[in-house]
Amino acid sequence: MTELPTHPIRRKLPDELPPEYETLRERGIGRVTLPTGKLAWMVVRPEYARFVLSDPRFSSDKMSDDFPKMTPNSLNKLKYCAPFMINLDGPEHVEQKKPVIAEFSPAGLARLLPKLREAVSERVDEYLARTDKPVDLVMELAYPIAWRLQEIFLGVPKAEQKKMRDNVWHLLMQTATEEEERASAARLNQHAEEVLREKAKNLGDDLMSRLIQRELDEHGEVDWFKLSPLMLSNAQGIHNSTSTMLALGVLTLLSHPEERATLLAHPDRLRVAIDEMLRFYSVNDGTPMRLATEDVRIGDTLVKAGDGVVVPTLPVNRDPAVCPYPNHLDLMREKTTRHLTFGHGPHQCPANRLVPELMEIFFTTLFERAPTLALAVPESELKYKYHSIQAFGPAEMPLTW
Repeated sequence: MTELPTHPIRRKLPDELPPEYETLRERGIGRVTLPTGKLAWMVVRPEYARFVLSDPRFSSDKMSDDFPKMTPNSLNKLKYCAPFMINLDGPEHVEQKKPVIAEFSPAGLARLLPKLREAVSERVDEYLARTDKPVDLVMELAYPIAWRLQEIFLGVPKAEQKKMRDNVWHLLMQTATEEEERASAARLNQHAEEVLREKAKNLGDDLMSRLIQRELDEHGEVDWFKLSPLMLSNAQGIHNSTSTMLALGVLTLLSHPEERATLLAHPDRLRVAIDEMLRFYSVNDGTPMRLATEDVRIGDTLVKAGDGVVVPTLPVNRDPAVCPYPNHLDLMREKTTRHLTFGHGPHQCPANRLVPELMEIFFTTLFERAPTLALAVPESELKYKYHSIQAFGPAEMPLTW
């Protein structure tokens, strides 16, 4: 290649695999240019991706000066906060992640799923009661359900979560001087502490309540500053990617009516089809990223200490080693695939079991109650966009029934 691909590599349609990825397919690894002008390695072969995401010589510490950042210094502004779990490595990361993983254990899901079923049922009924059809599925149904998931999981109202997101965004992207950074960080941390203190007055059946209670049991008091990042990072959370997959899943089932009838009648097959959607669409296509802390060989390529590595899930999940005909969405595959949609290794997304469960609940509820559900416009007229930085899906999806 005479010119290196620029990361992130963007697609225009959900099923599209940009050709830039294919230029790296033969070797499985190659150079890309970041928006900062720095170079990084990109891996697109599944075995290389799993190696990078599981080997401790590849760090997730985004506070490091050498980390492959998308902007020159925005992430460094998190120095005013206690460490975020996603930026930690080794024992520190494991220690912070333990209580989160517990929420997605079989016992945790047994507590959470009935609440989600009730929330989905209520929201679907509200949506289908609308008479001003067509009604946009994305903003009127998928997004509210994804936000409700975060409310139930964290035990924090949506309005407070949105304020947290705004505060984090302001600190990272809208401050220029040290004085502005300190003032913005102070507002962020103060608001987070206020939310947690209010939460402590009325503990419930949710993640933050259990974390507050654990702090009280172990120390007799709560370190609000230390506890805040776990809430803040989850508030940035999975609602964009979750809502995008809910919308893409409905679109997929609408465009495959024969398969839809079979899948909805056989839950086991529907679960495999949901796994296939997650693999095929890989909505968070440009992540994750890592920093090599030692010289390491990836295949026959020497990656040196201080080099950045990008592991985009979309081309990895479209590799022939993952499944036969990987560029074909096959809702009737016989078994699930070893895709990396939720990552791999210590930093694998702990919601990897929850999101498919939510998708199954949503699709089953929606199509049972609205069997005549249909697109209100030709599919070719739908527009797509990146929701936030990563999640790629329909900008809107008007439906009627």
